[in-house]
Amino acid sequence: MITFTKERLNTLFEKMKQQKIIVIGDLMLDRYIWGRVSRISPEAPVPVIDIESESFRFGGAANVTYNVKTLGAEVMPVGIIGDDGSGIRLKKLFGEKDLPVDGLIIDQDRPTTVKTRIIAHNQHVVRTDREMRHPLSRKVQDRLVDFIKAHLSELSGIILEDYNKGLLVPRFIHTVIEMAGKRNVMVFVDPKFDHFFEYQNVTVFKPNRKEVVDRMGLRLDSDEAIERVGEKLMERLRCKYLLITLGEEGMMLFEPGKEPNKVPTRAVKVHDVSGAGDTVIAAMTTAMTAGASVQEAASIANHAAGIVCGEVGIVPIDRDRLYESLLEDME
Repeated sequence: MITFTKERLNTLFEKMKQQKIIVIGDLMLDRYIWGRVSRISPEAPVPVIDIESESFRFGGAANVTYNVKTLGAEVMPVGIIGDDGSGIRLKKLFGEKDLPVDGLIIDQDRPTTVKTRIIAHNQHVVRTDREMRHPLSRKVQDRLVDFIKAHLSELSGIILEDYNKGLLVPRFIHTVIEMAGKRNVMVFVDPKFDHFFEYQNVTVFKPNRKEVVDRMGLRLDSDEAIERVGEKLMERLRCKYLLITLGEEGMMLFEPGKEPNKVPTRAVKVHDVSGAGDTVIAAMTTAMTAGASVQEAASIANHAAGIVCGEVGIVPIDRDRLYESLLEDME
């Protein structure tokens, strides 16, 4: 377990402000409908929600982007939106948070991805999704590649945030990783099922337990099983580091030539795990580009995930709360 000195924390948190990171992935708009349940519908055995308010937040790669921003780094989202009202609203949200929108490319062939969550009495009742998942056209891929190439020399790190919505297809994935490798830019990956093994030779690969089980076809029902599967995954992906998130059990960190390191969860009260993975990849990237070791970055990310899991809905990590949480471990 990593214990920070105050001096080390101050150094890392100050250096976070000097980093420039791009987040490439499936940008989403999260719509929240808040209300209360007072009766059951006479038409079907379902609750009737009396709507009290509605709000919009960042989702998917947009939420990862905002987490990097709240951690203090300079960050730019790169992805696609539809030519629709939700795309306009997402761009407006980015603008309100002083995030650039130059990397948002309109794809006429699909809508902006929108997830609508209905919450009553602080309980998540139902979710609806509006999206298309067909692969990105080569024309749009090339536009994104040109944009990334134009900014590559300025970057400290790249996050590839995959939600299997069609943006991160093999050709595009390979091109970005190859470009980053030539510039010695660190690449951090939050994968999903479809292109799991396409992310070769990256800096940090961060799947969750379900993703590993689904793709490796092996059970992870003990620490020993996780260690065995993790070693096989490291070998297959040829990644520098592997971080498997395990929900309430914390994380398992793999490094070449070292024993796997189990990082226990920091969450005290888990209200909602939505967005916790986004926070982990954002914190890992921001910390490591600032000079943190992978163990230090994993500890910082673990603290960050514990904080956001205590909130309802998808919320970004608060930099000051994270700093205080890490300081508490020194006492």
